[in-house]
Amino acid sequence: MPKETGRKLVASNRKARHDYVIEDVLEAGLVLSGTEVKALRQGRASLVDGFVLVDHGEAWLEHVYIPEYSEGTWTNHAPRRKRKLLLHRDEIDRLEARTREKGHTIVPLALYFLDGRAKVEIALARGKKEYDKRQTLRERQDDLEARRAMRQREIA
Repeated sequence: MPKETGRKLVASNRKARHDYVIEDVLEAGLVLSGTEVKALRQGRASLVDGFVLVDHGEAWLEHVYIPEYSEGTWTNHAPRRKRKLLLHRDEIDRLEARTREKGHTIVPLALYFLDGRAKVEIALARGKKEYDKRQTLRERQDDLEARRAMRQREIA
């Protein structure tokens, strides 16, 4: 059987880009059980409430929902359990130092398979205020209207 190649997206957290200013993005491996991998291969997961916590020099992914594997038996996993992230020591230390700053957190952006291995894209992020969110939406709307106007000008 040929080995899997490329990136296969399982879940993405689009709300994170709306709620946070993304400052730094990292890719991390995940420690998963067999039924979790099988459930992910079915393309089912949710990153909405997820966050990363650095505890005793280890990074943990928490509150990410991977549903139980439908074909699983008593060996099935808990859907919202803590999952260890595989990162280099200097990356963990840097993330831990930055999260101590006020307003910073680590959020998962995407969960995917890269060449057959489960990976999560995490980001060091700073929370947006409500007026920042409105400003971002306004900028996006203005940009869209400008593109439409340019397209109309090209047609005429």
